[in-house]
Parts: sequence; C-alpha cells; structure tokens
Amino acid sequence: MIDFNKFTKYSKPGPRYTSYPTALEFGESFDVKAYDNELANQDSGRPISLYFHLPFCRSACYFCGCNVVFTSKDDKKDRYIGYLEKELEILSKQLDTKRLVTQMHFGGGTPTFFDKSQMTKVIKLIKKYFQNFSKDAEISCEIDPRFFTTEHMEVLKSGGFNRISFGVQDFDPKVQEAVHRIQPYEVTKNAIDIARNAGIKSVNVDLIYGLPYQTFETFKKTLALAVKLDADRFAIFNYAHVPWLKKTMRKIDETTLPHPSVKLEILKYTIEFLESCNYKMVGMDHFAKPEDELFKAIEKGELHRNFQGYTTKGGADLVGIGLTSIGEGKDYYVQNYKNMKEYEEAIDEGRLPVHRGIKLNEDDVLRNFVIMELMSNFKLNIKRVEKEFGINFSDYFKDALDALKEFEEAELLTVTDEEISANLTGAMLIRNIVMPFDAYMKQGEDNKKRFSKTI
Repeated sequence: MIDFNKFTKYSKPGPRYTSYPTALEFGESFDVKAYDNELANQDSGRPISLYFHLPFCRSACYFCGCNVVFTSKDDKKDRYIGYLEKELEILSKQLDTKRLVTQMHFGGGTPTFFDKSQMTKVIKLIKKYFQNFSKDAEISCEIDPRFFTTEHMEVLKSGGFNRISFGVQDFDPKVQEAVHRIQPYEVTKNAIDIARNAGIKSVNVDLIYGLPYQTFETFKKTLALAVKLDADRFAIFNYAHVPWLKKTMRKIDETTLPHPSVKLEILKYTIEFLESCNYKMVGMDHFAKPEDELFKAIEKGELHRNFQGYTTKGGADLVGIGLTSIGEGKDYYVQNYKNMKEYEEAIDEGRLPVHRGIKLNEDDVLRNFVIMELMSNFKLNIKRVEKEFGINFSDYFKDALDALKEFEEAELLTVTDEEISANLTGAMLIRNIVMPFDAYMKQGEDNKKRFSKTI
C-alpha cells in the first residue's frame, strides 16, 4: 500500500534527464566552430544515430512541449525540405557520412503532415548522403494518427522504416477537447492497422497522464482501450506543465489538472495493469512486451537514454538535423536554431545552423554516466563507476549519498558499497532519486523553477 498523499511531497521541479547536463545549461559559447571541431575529431569507428526534426503541424495540441511551426501551406514545407538538403550538403563536408548508421528517427511536429511526395523527397535526400545503414538499424517515425494514410505507410516502408510511434495521449472525449486534440479510438486503431498490414513489427503508443479533467477512473478506461491496440511498447508520460515556456499551455485551465496524489495513483495502477497484460516496465515511463528488445536490454542492464527516449543503440554519436534538432557526442551536446529565420540565414551563409551547446568536463561525464544508468536501469554498479572513473564513490558523492538516505528510510531504494538500486515504488520517483547527483541543481531555486514538476 502506498500513501499517495504522503508521496506528493516529492512533487517538485526537476529535469526529465534526456541529457545531462540538461538543455537549460546549453550556451552560445559552444558555437558552430566548436561543433565543427568536434566533427573533425570524431572517432570514425563509432556508429551514428540520425535525428530529423520535421516541425510542422496544422494546429496546436495544448499539452505539447515540442518545437512546432503551425501552417496549412505546402510551400512552407517545400521550402523547409530545400533547407534540409542544403544542411545535409554542408554536413557531408564535415562528417564522415560513410559511418555506420544504427538509428534514425523522424520527430516533429507531425512528420506525416508532409504529403507522400514530400516524404519521399526527404527520405531520398537522406539516402543520398547516408547509405551505410546497419542491417538491424532502428528506423522510426512519430505519427499523429489523424494525419496518416496508406500512402504515408508505403513511403515509410520503402524507406526502411521498421518502428512506428503513435501519439494518442488519452481517449476520453472531454480530455481531448480540453487539450484541443479530437482523436476518436477508431482513428487510432485504423492507423495502427495500416502499420500492421504493412508488416511493421514494432508499434509504440504514447499516452500522457496528468492532463486536464483526467481522473483515475477515466484513465483506467483509456488504458483498457489502449491495450486492445496490442502495441509492442507503451510510452506513458507525466504531463509537463510549463506555461512559462509554452504559450499554448496557457490555454489549459490549471484548476482542471489532477492532483499529484491522483497522478501517482494513476501511475501505480498503470504499472500493475500493464504488467497484468504481459508488459514490463522499462526505464522511467516505458513498457514493453517481454520479447521486445527494450525489455531484453534492461534485463542485461544495457538500456540507454537519449533525446529519443530509451534505446538499445548505445555508443553512437547522435547527429541532429533540422530546426531545433539536438546532437550528442561523447562529451558534448549541440542544438540548432529554434527560430526559422536564423536557421535559414545560417545555412544560406554556408554554415551549420548551430545555435548553442555545451562541452562536458570530467565531472559532467561522470555524473552523466551515473544519472543515465539510474534513469535507464533503476540501479547503479558502484564498483564499475569507481573502476571506470578512478574515484572513491562514497567520497566523491558524499552529499548525494547523504541526500539519498531520505529515500532509503522511505523504503524506495537500497544503497550498499556495491550498488544503488531502486525498487518498483522508487522507480516511480526516479527523477527525484537522481537529482542529488545533478551538480547544476545546487545552483539555487531560480534554476529549479525552470523545470516541470516530477509528479
């Protein structure tokens, strides 16, 4: 039994740790010259992961935290494809595009808001520069079922895509109306049927808890409907309400958002219900069937986390292409311009559209490893950290270990000389558990106010 009201004290601002340091620490001192230098010195033996941002949407979903451009005009999308081509041409002069590609992801926006011919052109452009895809490469695309046709699926399938992620969020009509995304169950089922009929073996469904008018009972009904879709994976996210960053979120009436205690109750039920339906919890907010490679990775302690979420494709340099895209190397992060005008101007000047980034120091690299291991596998091999980084863990992280005692006393995790391990309840609060290892969270309350709440 969990006392959810007691646990609401952990509902405080904190990062989701898709990176460490987080994107809020990126700065303009890491500029295009710094990125050019990183590309010039990269290990050509390391594989690469490609991320393409296709930012266009027809209208706003009020819960969305993505960087999007709202339009109904095809010429804007055609213009953007032209700039993607120019960016790829510039990139190909600085990056060894013959390196093995183990992962590619189309994110948005709504990638399938591009029509069949536009999608075909984008894929052909990519294959022009990147031809060395591994046989088991994960090639995925985010899909809004409202903008998905058999023609889209034909293009993706011929382009080698093998994983499709469908955005659902919630099936309750009142919730859908409140977040400005009307999407009946039949629309979603039809979209998934299209993918299955095309032979797609890996289907993911995204849900969000914490949306306006959601209750424990309404989300139970959403889960029951979602399971009928027979997805291979579920990503079930805690809604990040950050109206100071996203103007569309200001349209949401905050008084209709569920209390943190209700959100915890929803999360606990979600875990138990999906496990009863033969799904296993993987990482912080993912669930997979036992035969899925994500589940196999967590059993081996080999799950990784990056800006695409959880993946089995570790050890690759992430190359971000397109407006606002983020790249990642062994010891740096880099991000393109968020503003379309600045993005285009940089490319017109013959340079990569880099806006900001960060070069990781030794402490950043160490803390990155610790945080990502806990976020991915809910446990950390202390002796491995000591061996790989040449430190005495208890001395180096004395403050963090002291802070973890609160979680130990609450029976959320165990700490020994060998290992830190969160139990199932602790996994629900894993963002809180890793925060003591975040050096940047110690820089004052102003820093913390920039994040969404952990519960």
